[in-house]
Amino acid sequence: MIRPELLAPAGNMEKLKMALIYGADAVYIGGEKFGLRAAAGNFDIPEIKEAVEFTHNLGKKLYVTVNIIPHNEDLAELSDYLKQLNQAGVDAIIISDPGVLMIAKESVPDMELHLSTQANNTNYKSAEFWHNQGIKRIVLARELSFKEISEITHKAPEGLEFEAFVHGAMCISYSGRCLLSNYMVGRDANKGECAHPCRYKYYLVEEKRPGEYMPVEEDERGTYIFNSTDLCMIEHIPEILKSGIKSLKIEGRMKSSYYVATVIRAYRLAIDSYMKNPDSYTFNKDWLEEVSKASHREFSTGFYKGKPDSTGQIYGTSSYVRDFAFIGMVLEYDQNSGIGTIEQRNKMVLGDEIEIIRPNKEVFKQTIDKMWNEEGEEISSAPHPQQIIKMPMKEVVSKYDILRRERRDGE
Repeated sequence: MIRPELLAPAGNMEKLKMALIYGADAVYIGGEKFGLRAAAGNFDIPEIKEAVEFTHNLGKKLYVTVNIIPHNEDLAELSDYLKQLNQAGVDAIIISDPGVLMIAKESVPDMELHLSTQANNTNYKSAEFWHNQGIKRIVLARELSFKEISEITHKAPEGLEFEAFVHGAMCISYSGRCLLSNYMVGRDANKGECAHPCRYKYYLVEEKRPGEYMPVEEDERGTYIFNSTDLCMIEHIPEILKSGIKSLKIEGRMKSSYYVATVIRAYRLAIDSYMKNPDSYTFNKDWLEEVSKASHREFSTGFYKGKPDSTGQIYGTSSYVRDFAFIGMVLEYDQNSGIGTIEQRNKMVLGDEIEIIRPNKEVFKQTIDKMWNEEGEEISSAPHPQQIIKMPMKEVVSKYDILRRERRDGE
């Protein structure tokens, strides 16, 4: 069996490094233009060059999103931008529009081209069409079942790869093509500016026949009629790989470094365990517990098991489940003293029970029994954002290891 690719989101340089260190085989990023996450900490060309160098030094790959649905004015600078990406050494670009495809083939003929989920590929003949246009990999539409995916991959032309989302936020529109944000606030979701109005609080009112179309049973908070569950397929790694998917994609360029590291690490463990011995593979519930410790909505399997029913929506709230707080990241560790230098990310105090997440080792727990500030003074609390502190570590830690704790009441 060919080893699949675990593909991670990277909204900025720190997230990119965390994703790769915690087990991703490749990352996808957005430039300052032409991508669908305008609010993410996108990369300019010098940063893309730096990101490519860091990624390639680890023997991994970097892809850049160029997947907006462009208007005429968007095309003027596109050719030069693609040439800059090519010179930076990116491994592929992700596109959705036929016009962008044509410009890419003219401007950077040797660039590997991936087709975005925005192109809504849902059948094997469309896959064949896009492959004939020069597409190397297709990111399948999210609205496909395992049965449909298996048929597409089985009937696909030789050399065509398939990628699919396996974890993260789901969209109520068709593979991300949505005009609700345009209508509500004048921000174009198809050009990277989605305001996520599907997460807003709504009241459904039928003036003469209240409740006819949808019973409204929520309280004064309203009803979240557009709010979808989050996708989580970590329990279904064997089915995913047997369906012919080459790249397992995690959603979340706007999520935190902690989210990226936690989710990638859990999927890395699950994939590696399966690849080591598929015949005797058993799912470890600790992996699901790990992804549950990152911010998320209720989980579902999306369309993989068939069309979602009412359980695919969340009608009571748009809130995330946030049971754990990312409180710090290790900057360095002194082997002789056992003291770790930590960059604070959320408040921590003496007596806190914390967990330390490491890329290639087990999570361990300890209590914070001592802390010092940068002046070497003992402190009882670290309340300041990105405050540098030191503390004794129960086990050996390394740069980029993560500290977390359960959230306190009211946080």
